[in-house]
Amino acid sequence: MLGKISYSVYVAVVVAFGGFIFGFDATVISGVVGFVTTEFQLNEWQQGFVVSSPTLGAVLGSLIAGPSADAFGRKKVLIAIAALYVVSAVFSAFALNYHMLIGSRFIGGLAFASLVLAPMYIAEISPAKYRGKMISINQFNIVIGISAAYFANYFLLQLSGGASEIVSSLGITENVWRWMLGLEIIPAIIYLGLLFIIPESPRWLVCNGYPEQAKPIFKKLFPNESPDKFVAEIQQQQGTTSVPIKERLSILFSSKMRLILIVGLVVGVSQQITGVNAVYFYAPSIFEQSGVGQDAAFSQAIWVGIINVVFTIVAMLLIDRLGRKPLMLIGLAGVVISMSVASYGFHQATFQLTSESIKSISSVEVKEKLTPMLNQSYDSDLKFKKALIDLLGEQKARENQAELIQAAASMNATLIMFGILGFVASFAVSLGPVMWVLLAEIFPNHLRGVGIAFTGLINSIVSFSVQFLFPWEIATIGTAATFAIFGAFAVVGFIAIYRLLPETKGCSLEELEKVFEKKPPINNTAVA
Repeated sequence: MLGKISYSVYVAVVVAFGGFIFGFDATVISGVVGFVTTEFQLNEWQQGFVVSSPTLGAVLGSLIAGPSADAFGRKKVLIAIAALYVVSAVFSAFALNYHMLIGSRFIGGLAFASLVLAPMYIAEISPAKYRGKMISINQFNIVIGISAAYFANYFLLQLSGGASEIVSSLGITENVWRWMLGLEIIPAIIYLGLLFIIPESPRWLVCNGYPEQAKPIFKKLFPNESPDKFVAEIQQQQGTTSVPIKERLSILFSSKMRLILIVGLVVGVSQQITGVNAVYFYAPSIFEQSGVGQDAAFSQAIWVGIINVVFTIVAMLLIDRLGRKPLMLIGLAGVVISMSVASYGFHQATFQLTSESIKSISSVEVKEKLTPMLNQSYDSDLKFKKALIDLLGEQKARENQAELIQAAASMNATLIMFGILGFVASFAVSLGPVMWVLLAEIFPNHLRGVGIAFTGLINSIVSFSVQFLFPWEIATIGTAATFAIFGAFAVVGFIAIYRLLPETKGCSLEELEKVFEKKPPINNTAVA
């Protein structure tokens, strides 16, 4: 198999390396947010914006990525994206204040358009039989990047606590969060260089009137197939010229495309509204809420990365064998169960400070102020945190929250960790890789750019909302209720996908148009 499609795999791996940078960029903030919250004295809304600002950039990136890729080519836009990653990493590491950090991460968010373009490009250079696996390379690289960010954060945290002269001279002790953000510069520069050696998408070349340039690329990608056959098939589908953007948008929102668009939106919204980026980007903070302390929270976050990698590999092995729809349904059912477990674990928690438990708190000033709270029991994290704020003030309570929760919490931290890791496994085997495969498959060739751009836009808006609101939700309605809400959304997603999604495995991109044409119109399906 690899001998026949080795060049396709090589090109797909290069393009999918952007997934690694995305995963690292998006997740490294999980270790940074606590430090910048203290250094820049941020409230819950500002914390949420530090984490979610790249996704706000992704909203804009999603608007322009697909149409730009259709107008200028996949390769040129990917190169621009890689350059944005480099700029963002440099300015984030040297941010002087909250606003500079937000701006730098917003620029990086524009580069998150790679999530839209990489699957699109890979779908267009992959054999139908292996397309699911090859698009999943991008998701696999994303989870490797996520895992690398957790490992890097934990490693740098441990370094910053040491007494090494080299560590001090490099500024790691005082500026550990800057090093966390700055590491991204290395892979971003490598990615930028690699993109110059890949070809343009041959399907894009044909659709834009360059069939002769496309033929040698098709020959390298599919050595056992006739390039003329590919060119003729694509031209038959939508002609030799590119349809104007206004006309493509009109077709995208027409009744003929209604089912495809609704399926794309259901899948795109379900992927984010079930809480994945709250878990990924706040993992250490979530584990701190279970009372394990900062060091243990960072080390437990590593397990999020490991589980993510393992179950993404499982998805890659099953996606072209079991199919897209079964994986989605299995994963969403797992999300419902795991979020329910995590919510139950947090709901059962109680909090009580004693003269013995506060000995572990490092600040003498905080210890002295805690006397009025000693031996008082609180049956929810909300009541306990409110009491701390009333006693210590909002800033002091926030700075010492991990230690205070660790000293007071009585809960089943193992059960909570099991629920979180179960969620990660469920997401990694389904919503993570399968969504991008489906989006790259379901839209016709001439609408793929605008179709993925629009669904990616909605996906990014939902993702931004989840990330931005998460600190506020934890502070306002509590951890247990927040995770219960994510589980409830997963139930809705399961029902919608079960009713609407057809199976797409094994079909060529051109054949999939006929699959959706055979489905009944959306207003005739049994969704009432």
